[in-house]
Amino acid sequence: MQGTGIQQGEQPDVEFVDRADEAHAPRLLLGPLLRYVDDTSATVWVETSQPCRVEILGSATTTFQVRSRHYALVVIEGLEPGSATEYVVTLDDARVWPEFDSSFPPSLIRTSAPGSDVSVLFGSCRAAAPHEPPYTLELTLDDEGRGVDSLWAHAMRMTSEPPERWPHLLLLVGDQIYADDSSPRAKDRIESIRGADSDLPSEIVASFEEYCWLYHEAWSAPHERWLLSTVPSAMIFDDHDMIDDWNISEAWVTDIRSQPWWQRHAIDGLMSYWIYQHLGNLSPAEIRKEGLLEQLLAEQDGTAVLEKWAGTSEEFTPIPGGYRFSYTRRVGDVTVVVIDCRNARVLNAGARQMVGDEEWNWIRSEALAADGDLILATSVPVFIADGLHDLQLWNERVCDGAWGRTAARWGEKLRRALDLEDWSAFSDSYQKFVALVDDLRSKDDPLRSIVVASGDIHFSYAAQLPRQDRNDSRVWQVVSSPIRNALIPPERGVMRSTLTPLGARIGDLLRRSVRARRTRPGIDMTAGPFFANNMCELHFRGNEVELVIEQAAPNDNDEPELHQVANVLLSGGTTS
Repeated sequence: MQGTGIQQGEQPDVEFVDRADEAHAPRLLLGPLLRYVDDTSATVWVETSQPCRVEILGSATTTFQVRSRHYALVVIEGLEPGSATEYVVTLDDARVWPEFDSSFPPSLIRTSAPGSDVSVLFGSCRAAAPHEPPYTLELTLDDEGRGVDSLWAHAMRMTSEPPERWPHLLLLVGDQIYADDSSPRAKDRIESIRGADSDLPSEIVASFEEYCWLYHEAWSAPHERWLLSTVPSAMIFDDHDMIDDWNISEAWVTDIRSQPWWQRHAIDGLMSYWIYQHLGNLSPAEIRKEGLLEQLLAEQDGTAVLEKWAGTSEEFTPIPGGYRFSYTRRVGDVTVVVIDCRNARVLNAGARQMVGDEEWNWIRSEALAADGDLILATSVPVFIADGLHDLQLWNERVCDGAWGRTAARWGEKLRRALDLEDWSAFSDSYQKFVALVDDLRSKDDPLRSIVVASGDIHFSYAAQLPRQDRNDSRVWQVVSSPIRNALIPPERGVMRSTLTPLGARIGDLLRRSVRARRTRPGIDMTAGPFFANNMCELHFRGNEVELVIEQAAPNDNDEPELHQVANVLLSGGTTS
């Protein structure tokens, strides 16, 4: 394609397979998802209908099997830095992507290069539902309403934009699926398979196959499927990817493990997470070092291998030392350290940690090695409003016995009911995070910017931490939530009340009542809170970092449209 900078990749001589005519040919069930991309390499993930050979740009692999499903991750190396290359997907030498007569722009692999501009689109909390009424209505108008999907709206806009304006990374920071609150269609399918006499909770998926349905529902819509094929993605779970309040406390773990369905739910949830989300987070070098994909490819059926791995990972909770889900990405001059703050928790009362010591030391080392710009991605926020911070600090002390055993039991119930599990509810880890930020600010070679990117809480905001010195790196907490799962007005009112001076005063009184030292830095909320479906985009341009927050809403033709609600210069000038 001349004049666009887009290269035609070296493609094999293939023909498109019409699925109706080739009943026995392998089919592309889900994907392709463009996952890891750096300066010279990329990985592309697919799910197929049967065992086959998958090829992209001359790189090929066979599928691996888990239960009755088939997957592949194609590793493509030797790409040119700063290039954009069209690609097609073939299964057993027959082209299956792009689809026949596709109206979407070509799927591209765009490699990064040092010094290049970088845009990171991120968000969390995306409930799956069709893109039509009543599902596109607000929840206040219909019980099944979820509003307009922000990811869908971004994909729609991208189809009419040049690739130069597309994000270089899609960062999904939790609740990509809702395994404990699935869509009406998923519930109907689950009930039809299980039967009326099943003693399993109807709202909770309970098998690997049911988890797979949720991922298909989340990623199969045409526009989102195309976006995921051409924008690299990085993901980390939050609680709903497994179950609400996942690992919120040691008592919760004890209670949930007493449920007869939990072990299968947890093991199959981790298995599906590794396949659909985590495998693509890793670089080719990390995949080879880990060796799990190699083991799966060596087996005719890799179910036992992955099942053993998932069982071991589940058994470690709440003891540190299990599998490390945290990882690092590098895009241009931007380092992204993605922190697992769900499965890595230490939950012993009186010694709670969001991340165990071994994994935290790894995270700290990765962050301190960064240069240029740094994103610290964690599904739950670190720096929150004063009232919320002190409330969670107070609750941790009460749960640990500051007011006695009876109050501790009451505090545990409150912890679960109000989802009191941000970093301030794990005060030791919060202090370690603050210390890391201080060390990052005082580096001899200072970072241009530090952004803590989070989700979970169903409203978005941008808040700057106080600067100790005018030469310090600017540090921002940016929360992007929800992509599609907005709170109803009464819930929004409760959340707003915690952000007020009165909420801060109440939190302060609670903190004093348990003799807890004040630990919050006192953030300045520059933008927000925004409660409607939205996503945030970070633009890194040399010394300048710009944040754009856009909400999704229907236009006059009931098509998705994005409306900018905030534009903040995080670094490189005077904030506004």
